[in-house]
Amino acid sequence: MRTVYVVTHSQATHHVEDVVGGWHDSQLTPTGIRAAAAIARALRDRIPQDAGVELYASDLRRTRQTAEAVAELFGVDPVLDSRLREKSYGVAGGRPQQWLDQRFVAPPAVGERMEHDEGVQGAETKAAWARRVYAAMDDILKRPCAHQIIVTHGGSLTFVVTAWIRMPLETVGYASFRAPSGSITTLHEDDFFHNRQVMSLGDARHLDPTPLRRPT
Repeated sequence: MRTVYVVTHSQATHHVEDVVGGWHDSQLTPTGIRAAAAIARALRDRIPQDAGVELYASDLRRTRQTAEAVAELFGVDPVLDSRLREKSYGVAGGRPQQWLDQRFVAPPAVGERMEHDEGVQGAETKAAWARRVYAAMDDILKRPCAHQIIVTHGGSLTFVVTAWIRMPLETVGYASFRAPSGSITTLHEDDFFHNRQVMSLGDARHLDPTPLRRPT
């Protein structure tokens, strides 16, 4: 039996400044720091005290800070993995969101979506983004630990989930799972059938109800 808890980092400065996240190395706001502590407590309530736990996180500062709150409560060291980062928006990272919105070329409704060029220099394609998250998930799921925590970003959550249910990379062009910042998504695999379930998506009941901006 395995349960994976996927955390989307809590509120960061790029949310409140309305700038593009991606690989821009923003940090948690005071609200985000409080939310990270609430995430850690919620996870501690869900995982048996005597269970072994592994903790993985994107290496960007906002995810590291969220993971550090969890690490402190569980007494484990987070394994930082750049493959769990948010999508890179290239030269748009850290610029005003409006700057990106004015230049962004949306993918077509029908046609090539995975290798689609969004019109922003240095931005990752969806294919490149998905491939690295899938590679990270392959390595994480090779581990036999029954309770794993992954701290990532709102966009990358989609590929964590599709990798979990073994959705082939070439079929994820239309996939999108949305969850608020600071949420917990719970994934579970049973011992008998080895079915992989999405038990909950974007659970944020542990958070202050103050609305947050777009998750990135």
